[in-house]
Amino acid sequence: MLRMEEKIRKEGQILPGGILKVGNFLNQQIDTAFLYEIGEEIARLFEGSGTNKILTIESSGIAIAAAAGMLMKVPVVFAKKHKTSNVDGDIYSVSVHSFTHGMDYNVVVSNDYLTADDRVLLVDDFLANGNALNGLVDLCSQAGAEVTGAAVAIEKRFQGGGDALRRRGIRIESLACIESMEDDKLTFCQI
Repeated sequence: MLRMEEKIRKEGQILPGGILKVGNFLNQQIDTAFLYEIGEEIARLFEGSGTNKILTIESSGIAIAAAAGMLMKVPVVFAKKHKTSNVDGDIYSVSVHSFTHGMDYNVVVSNDYLTADDRVLLVDDFLANGNALNGLVDLCSQAGAEVTGAAVAIEKRFQGGGDALRRRGIRIESLACIESMEDDKLTFCQI
């Protein structure tokens, strides 16, 4: 998606520690017109996949997942980073390490919302080391649900998570793919 690359070039900022800041349009302040375009592209990419549910992790993936869900006309479930009092009954749970936050979360989904009847598209804002998506795959496995693929806004390919997921047979569709990133320079993948 060339529009994603353009937005990153114009509005993104490279921070120390391999962090790409896109808070101006994607995950703190959201450009809603652009979010709609993201949803359209994900829906186009996964048309005919048989997806009947979208799964993401709170919180930055929720807006993207919701946009895709509206256009695909399927419900969106988000895994919570902590079990709260409003998550009752049986749950699926997995530990996920956050690259951005540098900590582990015990991610949970109620078994009311993820079942063996589901064909699940995973959605997130970033794919770096693949920890979040691997955790979502694990939650689907616990539920007996089938993963139809994963859609991410930005893949940092140089961190290897996407390639590892592809080797597991998971279809990954990245709206922008970054081959390398250092100081103030980033290079997009040539597809």
